[in-house]
Amino acid sequence: MKKWRFAFSRRWFGYLALVLAFAIGCVFLSQWQFDRREEAATEVARISENWQAEPQQLESVMPDLENFDDDNKWMPVTISGEYLASKQLLVRGRPYSGQPGFEVLVPFQLNSGRVIVVDRGWVPAGNSQDAPDAVPAPPTGQIDAVVRLKPSEPTVQGRSAPDGQVATIHLPTVEQMLDRPTYVGGFGLLASESPGVADMPIAYPKPLLDEGAHLSYAFQWVAFGVLAFIGLGWAIRQEYRLINEADPVERKRAEKRKRKTEERGPTDAQIEDAIIDA
Repeated sequence: MKKWRFAFSRRWFGYLALVLAFAIGCVFLSQWQFDRREEAATEVARISENWQAEPQQLESVMPDLENFDDDNKWMPVTISGEYLASKQLLVRGRPYSGQPGFEVLVPFQLNSGRVIVVDRGWVPAGNSQDAPDAVPAPPTGQIDAVVRLKPSEPTVQGRSAPDGQVATIHLPTVEQMLDRPTYVGGFGLLASESPGVADMPIAYPKPLLDEGAHLSYAFQWVAFGVLAFIGLGWAIRQEYRLINEADPVERKRAEKRKRKTEERGPTDAQIEDAIIDA
């Protein structure tokens, strides 16, 4: 046991503390990835259940203006009323298939008098200005539409927008521009409308049913934490061999390791070194 006394020095306890701190960090990062995976799995299940569901009446799914139930995300609902085309807004900084562009928001006044914001789709950025070259107009008159519900987006600090545009779909901000009783908990992603128009913004496709690589990353962080302890053990073992290289028992072990290495033949690195030396 005296031969291992060096491992109980302050230096090695310091290394152990570092490894413990690293391992604890790996545990937290692994748990974070497990949580992310659970969130992704919940979203995949929600899309699978709600996307093709039978459309419901808006008032039955979202009865009040302020609140939004996450279980209703992507749920199709029917609405009837007319577009407030003069209040149209553009959401800036929305890429699609690698192209910069905008989402087109048009407030929709229901027959009840309430207003729900409808995202009619995506348009590309213009060639010479920070705005689309053209934005398809919504249909006029009485419209029957089906929209899929989504929650209001948060604001982004430091991000602004010119007149007629918004940085995010933050519905309380949109409500202030409209000055009408507006749903601020959620908005609608247009699925269909009747009567329709020939020229339409590009509709966003159904989200991919993909949980991502969170589970793999979680296990990788666990592996990193375990490898840290293995690395510490290897370092201790190497120092033990260096300190005790004159010990007869350790000499025999070293010679045995050397014979095994020679029996395996030269490594790729040794072959490469020999070629370079030649």
